[in-house]
Amino acid sequence: MAALRPLRRPYADPGIAPVQRRELWAWAGFDFANSGYTTVVITAIFSAYFVGVVAGDAGWATFAWTAALSVSYLLVMAMAPLLGLYADAHACKRKLLLATTAVCSLGTAALWLCGPGDVALALVLIVITNTAFGTGENLIAAFLPELADDEGMGRLSGYGWAFGYFGAVLLLAACLWWVQGAAVRGSDTGTAVRDTMLLTGATVFLAALPTFLLLRERIVATPRAFVALWRESRQRWRGILGGASDLPQLGRFLACIVAYQAGVGTVIAVAAIYAQQALGFTTAESITLILAVNITAAVGAMAFGQLQDRIGHRNALALSLLGWLVAIGLLALSEARPVVWVAANLAGVCMGASQSAGRALVGYLCPPRREAEVFGLWGLAVKASMVLGPLAYGAISWVAGGRHALAMLATSGFFVVGLILLYRVDVAQGRREALGTGPAAPPVKAG
Repeated sequence: MAALRPLRRPYADPGIAPVQRRELWAWAGFDFANSGYTTVVITAIFSAYFVGVVAGDAGWATFAWTAALSVSYLLVMAMAPLLGLYADAHACKRKLLLATTAVCSLGTAALWLCGPGDVALALVLIVITNTAFGTGENLIAAFLPELADDEGMGRLSGYGWAFGYFGAVLLLAACLWWVQGAAVRGSDTGTAVRDTMLLTGATVFLAALPTFLLLRERIVATPRAFVALWRESRQRWRGILGGASDLPQLGRFLACIVAYQAGVGTVIAVAAIYAQQALGFTTAESITLILAVNITAAVGAMAFGQLQDRIGHRNALALSLLGWLVAIGLLALSEARPVVWVAANLAGVCMGASQSAGRALVGYLCPPRREAEVFGLWGLAVKASMVLGPLAYGAISWVAGGRHALAMLATSGFFVVGLILLYRVDVAQGRREALGTGPAAPPVKAG
């Protein structure tokens, strides 16, 4: 990890200290902390528990699950521009990050209360915790341009994703051990699954403590009236959705993110459901598969984090989206276990790669001192995709009478659209727009 070192002093303002190496570890460590939530609750364990136990395998269960996730993402989207502007104006990203992490942690622990028939309670807690998680993602990402230079954003972003998957692997392995040992303890699988919610809630908060203690705010607060922030947030909302942003290439890339992240988000949201409902995996088997996928995702994030700084963010992202298409095709067209394992691990590599490359490219196109605002818009795009993709999957599987393979195959369309939209992004021009240098500026790496 020698490459994880201070990359630059991001601002030359007097009185602002240079970036310390420990801050890079603290920033990357937050991914280690919060990835446990999305892996255990959204992807691997509670999602399938909700469909099979809480909702009793009802025909509408998958749709209800994806609808609850969609509500949470809509809430994150609605708050993102205002929260980003507020965080920039008051230099309070770290304080807001602490608050959202606490809510996510406590809400996750409260999922222990959900047993058979507790559908309403489970869905409300999922909306609360996933909203807090998504908002925290935006806030931690907004620190990236303060910590890394233009040539190092991909590397640092890749380390963050890799640490995140590593943390998810450790927590998921602990959960697998606890679930598999239920019979020995005289318990049952359902109770063991509920217990893992307590473990996850505690882990998320404790693992994030170094971030809160070590990471520093470097933007100087310039407080503004809430009314002015509210007015500007509405303008930003309309501007980015209407393509009227002052950063048109960033706007194009955000549209690309909505497309391909819809596919990524779908796989994350329904992985365990698909494994158990479509492929007949047991709870322990699906956890084992997702455990392996998280390892390959860490490899993908690490490898592509290095690669994208060499071949360009856009080229690395395009390569990962092509890999996604191959993985989805294999997964939808074959139920043979060897094929499923190959497809799932290819998807893992591409998941780490596409998420790392996307976040780094947003940082590359971000103007100085607008980090929280821009990454709030990035979060808006990602959460819009998380509404679109899983909800489409849930609706297709419900209408198709539970044919999950058909719904999974339809997911590949999101990656195709993402590739088309990515082709329209001029990265070099976008960087010039971010720096305010215009088209006459010296050329920069276009990939």
